[in-house]
Amino acid sequence: MSCSFCHETLDITEKVNKNDTCPHCDRDLRCCKQCKYFDLSAYNECREVVAERITEKERANFCDYFVLRGSKRGSGTANRTKDAKQALEDLFKKK
Repeated sequence: MSCSFCHETLDITEKVNKNDTCPHCDRDLRCCKQCKYFDLSAYNECREVVAERITEKERANFCDYFVLRGSKRGSGTANRTKDAKQALEDLFKKK
């Protein structure tokens, strides 16, 4: 994966925290522009539809859906969706 600002290669194996910066350009790593869900053509420039709106896309934030662009790690959205569907089925299950 590479930094969205300086395009230098990043070798990151651990979770990215709010205060982490690129070792090459010193820009924030945990920001919208570094996230795999960042998309200029999407609503609020984010493909994760339930994420809160963040106006400063180049600054560090606490978004729960952040996944470093190019990372193999998922955000767990599929599991949350599956759990929500199961909860609804359990709620409306006929006895």
